[in-house]
Amino acid sequence: MSDKLFSGHFALVTGASRGIGAATAEALAREGAHVVITARTAADLEQVEERIHTAGGSATIAPLDLTDGDSIARLAAAVAERWGKLDILMLNAATLGSLTPVPAIDGKEFNKVLTLNLIAQQAMIAAFDPLLRKSEHGRLLAVTSSVGRQPRAYWGAYGASKAALETLVLSYADEVRNLAPVKVAIVDPGATATTMRARAFPGEDPATLKPPSAVAEAIVKLLGSGFDTTHRLEIRS
Repeated sequence: MSDKLFSGHFALVTGASRGIGAATAEALAREGAHVVITARTAADLEQVEERIHTAGGSATIAPLDLTDGDSIARLAAAVAERWGKLDILMLNAATLGSLTPVPAIDGKEFNKVLTLNLIAQQAMIAAFDPLLRKSEHGRLLAVTSSVGRQPRAYWGAYGASKAALETLVLSYADEVRNLAPVKVAIVDPGATATTMRARAFPGEDPATLKPPSAVAEAIVKLLGSGFDTTHRLEIRS
């Protein structure tokens, strides 16, 4: 019998082609989970899958556009057919959009931000809720940002999407609290050396920031801790 933390567990990580998503997928696989990794770019997912396999883990790639609701439904059906349950769902995929004053927000771009950062996340919860409920220890993690709680100039569009995501996810947590063994947590990774961070702060030295692997380690520790639902993990160092 394996002594790895997540042996026999199945996990799904969105936005897993790079950054925090990729690092978390790799960390979960090292602890024995079979990880389904999703993102839009198949080539990037294949690189993550190769690293997982090289390290002795197992993964399945599922390239898809989360803004396509039909794709989400097909993925849920495939996971249900193959594994019958889902133990860990990490909602990590997001888009930054432009950092601009609220009056200058472009409506079309704002719609795209909300579609991925909020509407697609609800579609993921709806599609995978039945599979999380079938797990004896279903866990849902949603990655947020400090600007979802602490509004900041020029971050209105992205911050609004994350504030709404937190409300959505925590409402789900309250709904299933006494009905299923599903626990929900919000993860605020803080300043991390990611591509999105580099876009937001182009003059920043990434060497001064923690790597995505540090966030992944904190997430794995949280998942193994038996946390209370609605827990908020803020990673500051």
